[in-house]
Amino acid sequence: MIPDYQSLMRPVLEHAERGEVRIGELIDTLAGELKLTDNERNELLPSGKQTIFANRVHWAKTYLKQAGLVKPTRRAHFVITARGHQALADASAKIDNTYLRQFEEFLAFQSRSVDRNETQPLNDETISEITPDEALRSAHSRINESLAADLLDRVREASPAFFELLIVNLLVAMGYGGTSEEAGRALGQSGDNGVDGVIDQDPLGVDQIYLQAKRYAEGNNISAGAIRDFFGALSLKRATKGIFVTTSAFSSSAIETARGLGSRIVLIDGAQLSKLMLRYNIGCRDEDVLHLKKVDEDFFDA
Repeated sequence: MIPDYQSLMRPVLEHAERGEVRIGELIDTLAGELKLTDNERNELLPSGKQTIFANRVHWAKTYLKQAGLVKPTRRAHFVITARGHQALADASAKIDNTYLRQFEEFLAFQSRSVDRNETQPLNDETISEITPDEALRSAHSRINESLAADLLDRVREASPAFFELLIVNLLVAMGYGGTSEEAGRALGQSGDNGVDGVIDQDPLGVDQIYLQAKRYAEGNNISAGAIRDFFGALSLKRATKGIFVTTSAFSSSAIETARGLGSRIVLIDGAQLSKLMLRYNIGCRDEDVLHLKKVDEDFFDA
């Protein structure tokens, strides 16, 4: 029998305790340790693009990461954290969603993945109180929040050149710059740990937007001083519009400063950046499409 993803959390964490783990190798190792049959190893999700077991191992790792028990190191690799070591130190502790809810990061992750009109995250206690389509939408939201967090982690770990290309691709997908080649030339000015440049707002270059982008780690927030410096640069260039992108966040004073300067500077923080990547399929792709059907009342009233 294929175990559920919560049952896989402790085994995933135990393997990470031995050193850096590659997720693909871990899936094969755990399948062997759990003595899964060939049918169980190869049983696919309805999409037909991933095995059920691999999907559950990935979700176990994802939830552990959201709670701060493991952290990514490089592509498809992760290691245990000090918090993860502490969790394993208690042999009697059942490491599951209930256990993870003691950590603020995990609660924040769950609270982000529910609709604004819901009062609590979707769980076993609340799932019976909502309609099936509400449950489906909530599950979809949780998947997207997890994917957005993973995308942001990968962007922070990438090189400055890759970050520059990502910004180019995103802006082109949003309708700026005309083509990727044209936008790339416009953004070919590298700055410290990020990119700074100008991009056409329209294909003809009649209107231009100046850009500042900072690839910062979580917690290294943008200050009000950085916003004022950017505003000064815009003024020197007699520019009317600017976009400031960061993979971290903006301090409250930075947000107030930008607001006080009017609509000239648009702020895009890490959370917004990852959501834009999802919306415009930058660094991700559609895996499956589900159609929600309902009765066509007009058909039966005819």
